[in-house]
Amino acid sequence: MKEILREIGMIARALDSISNIEFKEHDLTKGQYLYQVRICENPGIIQEKLVEMIKVDRTTASRAIKKLEMNCIIEKKDDKHNKKIKKLFPTEKG
Repeated sequence: MKEILREIGMIARALDSISNIEFKEHDLTKGQYLYQVRICENPGIIQEKLVEMIKVDRTTASRAIKKLEMNCIIEKKDDKHNKKIKKLFPTEKG
């Protein structure tokens, strides 16, 4: 069992390294591509659902979302019915 988990860990790290290299040309830093991909797949998603999908804590997600927003890769829009809710959408650049 240990050997299988070790192999899975090696594959995950390799994929993460490859993804970081591939997405660097799009101004996405380590791990941000995960957020961008999920937002593109689910336009209008709220941060809470994104946190559940990616399995990270709220603080980590907030930081990543703020950076994506500052780089004009995503944008936040108010919900029409509830002003407290911010929906996340990819931009043209995103």
